[in-house]
Amino acid sequence: MKIRKENGYEIKPGADLREADLREADLREADLNEANLWRANLVGANLVGADLEDAYLEKARLGRADLREADLEEAYLVGANLEDAYLNEANLVGANLEDAYLAGANLKWANLVGADLGGANLEDAYLEKARLGRADLREANLVGANLKWANLEDAYLVGANLVGANLVGANLLGANLRKTNLRKTNLLGANLVGANLVGANLLGMKIDDGQGNVYECQRDGWGIVGSISA
Repeated sequence: MKIRKENGYEIKPGADLREADLREADLREADLNEANLWRANLVGANLVGADLEDAYLEKARLGRADLREADLEEAYLVGANLEDAYLNEANLVGANLEDAYLAGANLKWANLVGADLGGANLEDAYLEKARLGRADLREANLVGANLKWANLEDAYLVGANLVGANLVGANLLGANLRKTNLRKTNLLGANLVGANLVGANLLGMKIDDGQGNVYECQRDGWGIVGSISA
């Protein structure tokens, strides 16, 4: 059997690729299950459809990497840099992304159920229709993030910063939003049944009443500011 090599490194399950230089490497559909990619340089690499289940990617550099439809279930990505990475439809179920840098990343349709994103930077990230049920987003930076129609059922968002985020149609059923900064967020059509908003900053937040009226949280209370059809 021919051994796959990229940039001089053997690409196989369980491979020891610590600090490997795999910049711009073609790793499409590569089998890197349980591989050790600690501090590896994967900037701009093509990892479309790659198997990275249980891979160790602590502090790996994945800026602009293409991880569309990649399998990263239970992967360890603590402190990894995924700035502007493409993670559309990627499987990140149970992945550990604590303190990861995901600013500008595209996570449309990504599966992040049960993932740990505590302290992660997701500023301006694109998370439309992403699945984040039971995800841990404590103190995460989601400023300006697009979470339109995302599923955040039972997600843990205590202390997260969602200033200016787009949560139109999002499912926040039972989500913990205690002490969350929701200033100027758009929650039109969102499901907030059972959500915990104790201590949250709601100033400028917009919601609707299901009848087409749009309400905004103002300093003197909630006021009608328009209609959804307007």
